[in-house]
Amino acid sequence: MAATAVRYLRSVGAATAAEPYDALPRPELRTVRDDERLPVDPAEFRRVLGHFASGVTVVTAYDEEGGGPTGFACQSFASLSLDPPLVAFMVARTSTTWPRIARAGAFCVNVLGADQGGLCRAFAVSGADKFAGVGHTPAPVTGSPRLASVPAWIDCTIGAVHTGGDHLIVVGRVEALGAEDEGDPLLFHRGRFGRLGA
Repeated sequence: MAATAVRYLRSVGAATAAEPYDALPRPELRTVRDDERLPVDPAEFRRVLGHFASGVTVVTAYDEEGGGPTGFACQSFASLSLDPPLVAFMVARTSTTWPRIARAGAFCVNVLGADQGGLCRAFAVSGADKFAGVGHTPAPVTGSPRLASVPAWIDCTIGAVHTGGDHLIVVGRVEALGAEDEGDPLLFHRGRFGRLGA
């Protein structure tokens, strides 16, 4: 119902909470000069930072112009500010999903549970119908897809986008959120999924 209301307001030219964000032009991907050498080996960088365990999310949006729901698996997500309530996620500048999220002007962060590794893998592939067989309902404010059975979700509008090397840092203003009281999170550590120990 919220998605329908947002679409109607947009169709009559009224302001909505989710205004499109310009994803382009994208700045140059290189952040060091051509005469500079990278300070660390990329493989070693990945190996060492893989020791930092993180939660796993699926960031979704409803791109009306681009054919409907879109999303991608994202482990680089964090809370940012309590007042105002802000969160952030990082996305590769080469992502084909990001321009669709930017066009929607809003997104929902779906925090995955310990038994949802398959759901994460489905949203990590490029070019497939990621929503095939995946239940979802519109998030209450932006209408972004809220995936069924996730232990927590955060409904956001895009507040700002900053450059961060070969990634973009997307800041979202939290419009609504919710969580279940039980259930362990899905963790990612050293290239593998895991769960909290007893």
